[in-house]
Amino acid sequence: MTTTTTVTAAATGAPEPDRSAALARTATGLLREVNELGLLHAADVHVARRLGAVTGEDDERVLLAVALAVRAVRHGSVVLQLSAVGDLVPEDPDDSGAVEPVAVPWPEPLAWREAVRASPLTVEHAPGEDTGDAAPTAPLHLVGDRLWLDRYWRQELAVARDLRERSRGVAPFAAATVDAVLDRLWPGDPADDQRAAAAVCLAHGVSVLAGGPGTGKTTTVARLLAAVHALSDGAPRVALAAPTGKAAARLTEAVVSAAGEDVFTDAERAFLRAASASTLHRLLGLRPGSVRARFDAEHRLPHDVVIVDEASMVGLGVMARLLSALRPGARLVLVGDPQQLASVEVGAVLADLVAPAATAPHGVARLRRTHRYGGTIADLAQAVREERADDVVGLLRAGGPDVEFLEVPDAELVAGAALDVVRADVLDRSRAVVRAARAGDAAAALAALDTHRLLCAHRRGTRGVAHWSALAQRWAVEELGVLPRPDGRYVGLPVIVTANDPAVGVFNGDTGVVLEEDGVLLAALGRGSGPLRVPLARLAAVEPVHAMTVHRSQGSQFETVTVVAAPQSSPLATREMFYTALTRARSRVRVVGSAEAVAAAVARPVARATGLAERLSG
Repeated sequence: MTTTTTVTAAATGAPEPDRSAALARTATGLLREVNELGLLHAADVHVARRLGAVTGEDDERVLLAVALAVRAVRHGSVVLQLSAVGDLVPEDPDDSGAVEPVAVPWPEPLAWREAVRASPLTVEHAPGEDTGDAAPTAPLHLVGDRLWLDRYWRQELAVARDLRERSRGVAPFAAATVDAVLDRLWPGDPADDQRAAAAVCLAHGVSVLAGGPGTGKTTTVARLLAAVHALSDGAPRVALAAPTGKAAARLTEAVVSAAGEDVFTDAERAFLRAASASTLHRLLGLRPGSVRARFDAEHRLPHDVVIVDEASMVGLGVMARLLSALRPGARLVLVGDPQQLASVEVGAVLADLVAPAATAPHGVARLRRTHRYGGTIADLAQAVREERADDVVGLLRAGGPDVEFLEVPDAELVAGAALDVVRADVLDRSRAVVRAARAGDAAAALAALDTHRLLCAHRRGTRGVAHWSALAQRWAVEELGVLPRPDGRYVGLPVIVTANDPAVGVFNGDTGVVLEEDGVLLAALGRGSGPLRVPLARLAAVEPVHAMTVHRSQGSQFETVTVVAAPQSSPLATREMFYTALTRARSRVRVVGSAEAVAAAVARPVARATGLAERLSG
């Protein structure tokens, strides 16, 4: 017996995407059917069939469960819940967000679970069971109707265990001494939320410093570092890290810049100015393509305190490695916004740590006072966080000096008056950037670049980055008298680096502007100490950035942001995506899309399943 569920796939109204690479041509039965409907990729099917061949498992229901568990990992989930497969949506091969309904013949739920439980591929566990390193080795681990691949089962167990043990195993500083230091670093208001957050971080072996954009997370980190210095015997060994090179460079600049505040002693000021953040991969000594790291459970990091910024972007695997590499007694502080988009890797560790179910003794401190923006943008962000879809739509429609809503039905192109409004902002920014770049004023060009940014959830389609980047390029050529070279580059072109190059000091996600000096094209990249000029020929991976994905915008701020909302039926129309996009704006935000798409996004969290919060409650 099967159950049929309606889900979604690529819609009509656009050229049918090429799915040939995603099809497992030799698959049969359920695997073939679900693969052809777009819910599985060929890679998922191949893994399932290979495991079945090795173990002698030929029940197509079990092999389907294996393939879906592999798919779940590709989409960032740690665990697959068999009873929730009806919520799955097909792959979007061209990343355009267009969808249409299809019917999926799922196996009968109880019989499916029983088949998986009885399979030689599976080890079944009781809820809350933690066998640690003694867990039986098996491709699949089943708890109730939830299914883990072995690697991620073990990683999640290890992270939960390490967090619990480290939370309890770090000696606290003397409370009276801590209070005296914090009174000096935060004079005036003893109820300051940043001061309270620092106190939480100093009182726990593992802590989370959570806060939205502009709430003062990096200010708190700088003063927390000074407090650690004041409370330690001698200079403490502190590591600052972030998941990306861009985020690490930004953290370094923020801490060094904060050293100029008059609340610090000379020794603390020197300590902060010497700060230097690295990527987590570099901190751990992880090399691309290698499974080994310089620092691990046998070779511990030497630091007393490790502070990780943009921790929402840290996946389960890297977190497991970091925790195992910390020496006994070392403090870990995770800094980030749990409401933002999670890591592109597996898991949602930061969100799990602040979830109501996570009751392990780690400390959680929240910064709630926003210093970046106020008015309707702040109200919008709050309404999105609280899942008040009607209020979000109402605030957008009411508008104001800092909010604009251009309502465009999902099925229609952005055209007419709505397109003219966006075009005007894009041209104003481009005109200022080109003018400054032609004058050789890199600082002014970079400042102009950040006055406006187009953000899209998708890469392709009429709501995607490729479409809007092509429009912006055409507008610049037609209206500004720009004459691109054969490779499309011109003085004043906004660019983004798409690969790390530590030898040059550039990182994936760095943005800049093309300039010309002595006949050579350069990229001027934004830095707190002043523009970094790098010959374009020296950059291995750089592309235009007239528009960018919301994912790439994380950690950045712009004066005005135009958000091209994902269509209502798109898997990317989620609360985290919309919230992240809105909160990139310092002064003004414009949303282009339908009210239905906005409401759907606010009501739909990212479908990323994990078991970490539940494990921490145990």
